Amino acid sequence: MNNPYFKYVFSLLLFGSNGIMASLILLSSYEVVFWRTLIGSLFLLALFLMSGGKFKAIHHKKHWVYALISGAALGISWIFLFEAYSEIGVSIASLAYYSGPVLVIAISPLLFNERLTSARLVGLGSVMLGMLFVNGLGLLTSGLTWGLFCGLSSAVMYAVMIVFNKKAFKVTGLENALYQLLMSFAIVALYTLFRQGAPSLDVSNYILPILIFGLVNTAIGCYLYFASIDQLSTGSVSIIGYLEPLSALVFSAVFLHEQLTGLQVIGAVLILSGAAFSELYREKPRAPVGHAV
Repeated sequence: MNNPYFKYVFSLLLFGSNGIMASLILLSSYEVVFWRTLIGSLFLLALFLMSGGKFKAIHHKKHWVYALISGAALGISWIFLFEAYSEIGVSIASLAYYSGPVLVIAISPLLFNERLTSARLVGLGSVMLGMLFVNGLGLLTSGLTWGLFCGLSSAVMYAVMIVFNKKAFKVTGLENALYQLLMSFAIVALYTLFRQGAPSLDVSNYILPILIFGLVNTAIGCYLYFASIDQLSTGSVSIIGYLEPLSALVFSAVFLHEQLTGLQVIGAVLILSGAAFSELYREKPRAPVGHAV
């Protein structure tokens, strides 16, 4: 469980099941996000305090601020993403949202001095082509709408979250995940109050899925996610991250009985093969080093 790749992939699979969990909670999208971030942040705070954790990041003020900005960006990206879900549907919103990793890869040579290798470019091209096969038809038919704008805005904020989290490299592990969720909750809570007033407290009919969503998908998922991405290169985080929408597609087919078209199956193969090629081809020369970058 100490392998950062394992942590990252497992967190992506948890995030990929978010749509399944959300379908069990018949509340507005903003309330679902509100409850998941509230429960998740409270759980991580309790775990952090019970484990004797200390807030070390405040001694590195610049990195602490970076972590807070990253958490705020995460909250804003979720707001835009769930708005896009309600406006244009999950498929098109997911395609727009996952243009965020392209932005991260494009700017990583400037911000992190990471080289764009030919293998990574080929892998990224395969992943993007796969995403177009999975969701591209809806994008072509819808055009630029408010929902698509929200989806693209969520992608921009996703890129901001990754960049600032990489800059906050002295804020790690559970403390990092805690800051991310606390700031996300603060942003989502403010937006929920602005958008529809106080969230509904009548959640007795959905208490079990809300708890699972908050504790497992959000708290544990975010801890594994932020504990791993600071040990991986920006390119690795971006390309392997496409396993999240792919797993969401598979989970929807299995549990919600949504049908996969021929193009979507081809797209799934392209995404998996592109992610695997970019990682395995690049890692072979680095095997003697013995650790991830």
